[in-house]
Amino acid sequence: MKFRKKLVVIEAVRVPLGPMDSDGRAAEWGSLLGFLPHSGDWEIVDGLAIQIRTLEGTMTASPGDWIIRGVKGELYPIRDDIFRETYEPV
Repeated sequence: MKFRKKLVVIEAVRVPLGPMDSDGRAAEWGSLLGFLPHSGDWEIVDGLAIQIRTLEGTMTASPGDWIIRGVKGELYPIRDDIFRETYEPV
């Protein structure tokens, strides 16, 4: 049998390519931090990456990766190339 993924609209934000304190990155980091809940389920590592506690354990979103919010509000990191193959803007 074959199955196709149901059409689901997700929210996503990209992890900035530069550190938090670099010039021109404040707005990008502001968008990312505004997207993340204040639940303590994530932390910034070395001013670049984000560690996220997911249902499958702790995962790291590196610069250029995306963080998506699933249908039940859960967060997951996803590599840019996989994100672009899987999702399109709506």
